[in-house]
Amino acid sequence: MTRVRIAAAVLNQTPMDWGGNRRNILAAIEEARKADARILCLPELCTTGYGCEDAFHGAGLQRTALEVLTEIVPATRGMIVSLGIPLLHRSALFSCACLAIDGKIAGFVAKRFLAGEGLHYEPRWFKPWEQGSRDTITVGGTEYPIGDYVFDCGGVRIGIEVCEDAWAAERPAGRMVRDGVDLILNPSASHFAFGKFDVRKRIVAEASRAFSVSYVYANLLGNEAGRVIYDGGALIASAGQLVAAGPRFSYRPCQLTTAVVDVAATRMGRARSGSFRPTIQADAPSSHRAAVSINFEWPELEPEISKPQLAAWETGTSLKEEEFTRAVALGLFDYLRKSRSQGFVVSLSGGADSSTTACLVALMTEMACEELGAKAFDATLSHIDNLAQAKTTAERVRRLLRCVYQATRNSSDATRNAAVRLAEALGAEMACLEIDHLVDAYISGTEGVLGRPLRWETDDLALQNIQARVRGPSVWMLANVTGALLLSTSNRSEAAVGYATMDGDTCGGLSPIAGIDKAFLLHWLRWLEVEGPSSVHPIPELAVVNNLTPTAELRPAESNQTDEADLMPYPILDAIERIAIRDKQSPIEVFRLMRSQFPELATEQLHLWVERFFRLWCRNQWKRERYAPSFHLDDENLDPKTWCRFPILSGGFTRELRELRAYIEGLGG
Repeated sequence: MTRVRIAAAVLNQTPMDWGGNRRNILAAIEEARKADARILCLPELCTTGYGCEDAFHGAGLQRTALEVLTEIVPATRGMIVSLGIPLLHRSALFSCACLAIDGKIAGFVAKRFLAGEGLHYEPRWFKPWEQGSRDTITVGGTEYPIGDYVFDCGGVRIGIEVCEDAWAAERPAGRMVRDGVDLILNPSASHFAFGKFDVRKRIVAEASRAFSVSYVYANLLGNEAGRVIYDGGALIASAGQLVAAGPRFSYRPCQLTTAVVDVAATRMGRARSGSFRPTIQADAPSSHRAAVSINFEWPELEPEISKPQLAAWETGTSLKEEEFTRAVALGLFDYLRKSRSQGFVVSLSGGADSSTTACLVALMTEMACEELGAKAFDATLSHIDNLAQAKTTAERVRRLLRCVYQATRNSSDATRNAAVRLAEALGAEMACLEIDHLVDAYISGTEGVLGRPLRWETDDLALQNIQARVRGPSVWMLANVTGALLLSTSNRSEAAVGYATMDGDTCGGLSPIAGIDKAFLLHWLRWLEVEGPSSVHPIPELAVVNNLTPTAELRPAESNQTDEADLMPYPILDAIERIAIRDKQSPIEVFRLMRSQFPELATEQLHLWVERFFRLWCRNQWKRERYAPSFHLDDENLDPKTWCRFPILSGGFTRELRELRAYIEGLGG
């Protein structure tokens, strides 16, 4: 025997959905069996779900996880399967991979390096396993090895790196290869971010080259717990070559990727390496040995040439636009089915943000129907009333998406026309409401309390905000009555500077585009108008939206209000945000870097915008704390609950901005 068929499965799990998670795991095992794979790698913590958060510390969760594990293990007869599970051992909790072999537990490998940056908070729940530490643990009355082990299965040596282990400089694979591993399994829960898939491919392929092994990577899939989206994308590499890559952003609960690898070939590759130094443990007592030996029979396989088959959109020129579309659409689909909502409501203003949100719901429906088929689509969303009665995809969009345009005297015919035309093009239900009488009632009541009239000259912000806030109750009520989920339409650029009305345009149970900047959204809408995602279609009717200048339309028309006049140009705002918040630079450094990046800008103008950003950023942290949950799309997030923590009350960079002014005065001298 020299060749082995191996498999990786990506799973769409849900925290503590014991029945659903178990069903997906068993389906993956059965699919791997049908594909004649003998080794199957499943994602990290797939038994419980990765996003259980503080529930990991519940004794009931630990007990139930072990019960579910023992229910699954018998299904691994004739196979070797890695299952992710949290384990309480010596009063410490570890993220473990259980290796089940031929229907029995062989042992557990605990994660050595914990992810504790960005949206990951693993050190809050888990402890890192110490290198070289080995112990035993009792599960169901039987004692099993746990720790820094490799497994010799019928002559094939298998090692395990759990997710972050592979990203660490002192990764466990370096030690495993000295213990003679032929194959490394990596059960992962690696969140989606733009461009991250290419990094994963490099890590997997390079590990297989550097260690002369075969490497199997399995990831989670979909919107597991509400905020984080997993793109799937299983990977298999051998001797430096990527031999298989699974699909990303699938709407299916399970996707299997397989390949045949040659164990003898990777061993000889290691033998030819002058840097390889094996660990010899022949005389060591069995309790100190790094390998657990298990009998296993391998079938003889014929050679098979494998090459990764990537979807056309993965290699096109619009990768970021495609990833954004597919990530948010999948996130919406999973949120819809897991929350058991009846559909979505969008307050469609005719502007870029609400248009983006509505388009993504329509694209979600089309892409899910295309992949799953109409029958499976309806079955997956069977909780939605009358969905199965829809005969076409367009009818399904109409059933799932309800839009509302709410006009005041400051609204223009142009935005109304844009909203109505887009809703018609998408196939959404559309209603137009006049709300001036509601706005006037609030203004009149407040004037009575104050004993004076409200005027634009003295009460500008309050008069703007009341219009946005009055729109909230109507769309909330519509969502409540229909059992639908109200989508907030705020974006990240406006969140950074608080350019949003709390309880107005921030209304919603989910804010799907709050993690993406406005400059990209404007670009994406133009792309969607002309090109659109691969295998779907463009939406040319977006021209009526794209031809408008972004505006809140909350001041009288003669004021010519625009978003960028209120703030600054969006490309400038986004560049400042990245330098100041992502890179944590001081106001002076932000100014200097911006001056280098935008040399055409006048010094005083750039100074105004930099100072405005810092003042608005500090003043509006309380708004960011109150935003509806948003999707994580890149590693520049502003979500204070998962990525970017900042005090609600602070000194407001007063000293630093004073130093910036002095610096600029020095430039003038």
